[in-house]
Amino acid sequence: EQRSAGHNPRSTVATSTEIYDYLRLLFARCGTPTCWHPTKQSRTGAVSARCGKEIASANPSQITDAVSAMDEGTRLMVLAPVIRDKKGFHKEVLEDLVSQGFVRARVNSEVIDLRTALKDGGENPLNLGRYEKHSIEAVVDRIVVKPDARQRLSESVETALKAGSGNVIISVGDAGTWTDTVYSEHYACALHPAASLEELEPRLFSFNSPHGACPACHGLGSILEFDEALVVPDEDKPLSKAIAAWKKNGPLGMFSGRYIRRFCRAMGLNASTPYANLSDEVRRILIHGADEFDTEASGVKWDGVLPMLASLFDRTESQWTKDFLNQFMSAHECHECRGDRLSMKALSVFIPCDEPTPEHVIASRKQHALTTDPHRINIADFTRLNIAAAIRICDSMQLSAAQQAIAAPILREVKARLGFLASVGLEYLSLDRKTASLSGGEAQRIRLATQVGSGLVGAAYVLDEPTIGLHARDNTRLIATLRHLADIGNTVIIVEHDEEMIRAADHVVDIGPGPGVHGGEIVAQGAIAQIERTKGSLTGQYLSGARAIEAPAQKQRRTLSDKKAITVKGARHNNLKSIDVAFPLGGLICVTGVSGSGKSTLVNDILLPAAKQAVTGSRVTIGAHARVTGLPKIDRVIEVDQSPIGRTPRSNPATYTGFFDDVRRVFAQTKEAKIRGYEGGRFSFNVKGGRCEACGGQGVNRIEMHFLPDVYVECDTCDGKRYNRETLEVTYRGKTIADVLAMTVEDACDFFANHPKILRFVQCLVDVGLGYLQLGQPSTTLSGGEAQRVKLATELGKGTGANGLPGDAHTLYVLDEPTTGLHFEDVRKLIDVLNRLADQGNTLVVIEHNLDVIKCADWIIDLGPEGGDAGGTIVASGAPETIARHRTSYTGAALAPLLKTRSTPTKRKRA
Repeated sequence: EQRSAGHNPRSTVATSTEIYDYLRLLFARCGTPTCWHPTKQSRTGAVSARCGKEIASANPSQITDAVSAMDEGTRLMVLAPVIRDKKGFHKEVLEDLVSQGFVRARVNSEVIDLRTALKDGGENPLNLGRYEKHSIEAVVDRIVVKPDARQRLSESVETALKAGSGNVIISVGDAGTWTDTVYSEHYACALHPAASLEELEPRLFSFNSPHGACPACHGLGSILEFDEALVVPDEDKPLSKAIAAWKKNGPLGMFSGRYIRRFCRAMGLNASTPYANLSDEVRRILIHGADEFDTEASGVKWDGVLPMLASLFDRTESQWTKDFLNQFMSAHECHECRGDRLSMKALSVFIPCDEPTPEHVIASRKQHALTTDPHRINIADFTRLNIAAAIRICDSMQLSAAQQAIAAPILREVKARLGFLASVGLEYLSLDRKTASLSGGEAQRIRLATQVGSGLVGAAYVLDEPTIGLHARDNTRLIATLRHLADIGNTVIIVEHDEEMIRAADHVVDIGPGPGVHGGEIVAQGAIAQIERTKGSLTGQYLSGARAIEAPAQKQRRTLSDKKAITVKGARHNNLKSIDVAFPLGGLICVTGVSGSGKSTLVNDILLPAAKQAVTGSRVTIGAHARVTGLPKIDRVIEVDQSPIGRTPRSNPATYTGFFDDVRRVFAQTKEAKIRGYEGGRFSFNVKGGRCEACGGQGVNRIEMHFLPDVYVECDTCDGKRYNRETLEVTYRGKTIADVLAMTVEDACDFFANHPKILRFVQCLVDVGLGYLQLGQPSTTLSGGEAQRVKLATELGKGTGANGLPGDAHTLYVLDEPTTGLHFEDVRKLIDVLNRLADQGNTLVVIEHNLDVIKCADWIIDLGPEGGDAGGTIVASGAPETIARHRTSYTGAALAPLLKTRSTPTKRKRA
């Protein structure tokens, strides 16, 4: 499908391709556990060194010695684990314990008397949930540590090890709180017996299981914390109003004034002092608190704004309070696992390898004070690798003969999936990359690689534009992968606009001849030559060369200079290599490069948020960089993406563009409306009075299906017209307001020919190729490309000039692959729209792979040379002709024939 990979924070490239399942099995069967016990800690509890010795089995004597070394008087229970996180009633297990002579057992952390529990009989004596997981441990003994209790303790440990299949739990505490330590005959450190674990199992390496997940972040790799930038969004405000989390309508609003006055008295400050004027030390105390902050004058101890908010969030049971406070929190890397998601037990299991582990992976291991040996790798290290590096590591693992026999089928599956990911141009992705951060094209190709890896034969694969986000250089590899699927006996059906993909097809079905109401027919089908010969096929005309998108001559391009530009300096976010990038003002700029080269990072993570912050003053998260210059030269920032223009049937092109207000005024000025006293609000389907109340003006009624998607059914009262009978009795030129909403954009151009403001917007919709849409078509039915073009048309229509262009404000437009889902003819119209916006002196920054858009740009910024770690630098920048002459630019290599075709077609023909 042509969609993003979802927003599940637990989903990664490794999990979605099933590679992680095989890795868990590999490390459980072939990994070597090492001791994670801290040997050096700071006063704050930070671990700077760990034991690191290989974990071996612990015998009963070692376990007895470790327990005997506890403080005298310590109360403990010796437990034998017999059931660990398994579903069922487990009656037979309880009966077996009684037959062995055990009197008590701990069931789900509660100690029970077995004889009493089994006295009443029944299939489920403990009232356990059949489909819930339960843990049962036999209570072998309850002991108080004393010098003369060693013999008793030793016998109890041996009994527990026998009953617990080599495992024993020592639970220390009192009647209220107990702390468990697991000892095992299987794995335990000789110097630190407490650093022990049961037999290595795949679930130990799963961050979705409580057995393997980091206890601090529960396997997410990040935790929500209060963010100073969100708590204090505007530093120019006075201290009394700067803390947004203490606004009057918030849960702490009534106390905020008292808190600030108390702080100001203690620090000798004035509450009207701007927050920006506070010293760094005062800010630190205000925001984070300080133990030493306890003045004799006031007797005040200040905890700090962030700790106070965190305390309130933890204490409150009010969902409203939690929802309010959530807006001041952001995700930060987990302090415990540093983003690795796993517990220290899992991170301390290594596999040796010949290939040295990359330095950036070793650096992450240093944060845990684990071994820095580059020839050992744990499962988190493996997932930090990109696809290409992971393949090399798989080939270099040092395994014994027995381990090789076990690992061979596992590694075969892992390498097959890694190879398929590389074959579709994704070798730059790291395995721990969150799928929510992938583009639609990357997500689709990952799912494609998973299917290729499954080796199915006789299947029908349906793909919707798999070339999204793919550079021209990588098209060949994707086509080869799809060809492989077909050659092994599958049918591959592709919805596609890319010329190279169309030409690679065995059979082409061309639907048209136009869009929307003008389409729906088979115009041509067959081989490429047959499509090219069909006169009524727009696709055939572009494929044959009868139609083409011409690149402007170099002298016709806008003259841009990096001297008058927005300049991002020291961009180092993600894979960017501290680069300085100039975006010249006043033209069409294309940011190009292979997938993963850093385009989205540069534009969407640094340039766009920095521009928004400069224009609106709001504080937003900006990717790592030194500074951005030239922003005062722009007045507006518009992000034109493919997100929906609305999420309910109430939103439509007429309401989003804004001209529906003028349409309502036209109806309110009719003779019938004036007689009845109707004003513009009467013709709004969002306001009571004129709308149909049976459906609330939506035209459809939503039927909740609970565990199935909601169903929308046309309203029986108004027959989907949205308005009541009285409102529909008012007509303009023989049409009701419902008739107008049912018009196509093209029809509306003729109908409103005498209304310049309305005409301007509907004409702009026609100009971007949306003349077939109905004015009232629900936004939920629009594709991403249609939604993006509605946004562009809205911008075109905001101007006051005769040509419908925006006014004098210098606007920065940012577009991310606007050609997604567009036919050659639609691309031509899109380029015309972009040029109209640029002709007004605006700046358009477009991330794009489509060569027709790139060749028509005024300036190109080409990133690369490769994706991932091998990218993040500027390969070339300048006019398209400059890029085409660049020897190392992949974009230039693809661009050169197109520019050469325009200027010297005869040479191309001879070649």
